[in-house]
Amino acid sequence: MERVLETQGLTVGYPGKEVLRDIGIGLHRGELAVLIGANGSGKSTFLRTISALQPPLAGHTLVGGMDVSSYSRRELACLMTVVSTERTGGGALTVSECVAIGRHPHTGPFGRLSANDKAIVADSIRAVGLADKSTRYLGTLSDGERQKVMIARALAQQTTLIILDEPTAFLDVAGRIDTMRLLRSLADSGHAILLSTHDIAPAVAQADSLLVVDPAQKSISAGTRTDIIDKGILDRAFADSGLHFDPLKGDYYG
Repeated sequence: MERVLETQGLTVGYPGKEVLRDIGIGLHRGELAVLIGANGSGKSTFLRTISALQPPLAGHTLVGGMDVSSYSRRELACLMTVVSTERTGGGALTVSECVAIGRHPHTGPFGRLSANDKAIVADSIRAVGLADKSTRYLGTLSDGERQKVMIARALAQQTTLIILDEPTAFLDVAGRIDTMRLLRSLADSGHAILLSTHDIAPAVAQADSLLVVDPAQKSISAGTRTDIIDKGILDRAFADSGLHFDPLKGDYYG
């Protein structure tokens, strides 16, 4: 199976402040990996670092077999898509206009869409189940529908690797489950998906692998769901909060 993302001895943080250290993970095509950890544990710092949005303190992140620092922004945008945790703005854009932004790394200097680009945009909208809303303005959509638009924009970018920071943060229960099912289907279609979440139960249910911030080690432990649960790593992740992981329910209890 093709390895899409790899970290080697990666240490993340800020000048004078080490957050997580010696991280070694791999993500493969067709894999859905879920990053879990308490607030302030370093999840977002880790995601920003592997996305080349901030430099590492040590080590390397490889995408396509090369360090992310060796790519230009446009080159990296053709390999990796990042969907942030922020509420979606752009209410004056239609769904199609917003999704079309994902084509910019592939268009010329004037950003003009070819017939092929427009077809990719339409296919991406269809893939997330919003074909009947392509001309609607973002401001008229629900939070769940807006999140699907952001995922469609990521699909339009046509990268194998998609990284999402808290994609279900502003969604209701139905929207969270629907989004996780959508991401599962995208992984099954050949994408490599890495996401962070506090919505543990549906994420664990859909994940192929778990990446768990281990506060005792100040690092990230990675493995299959079974390995991570059996080794008690999920139990340690929120130990400071007095929470324990129930492997039968696939969720935490206090």
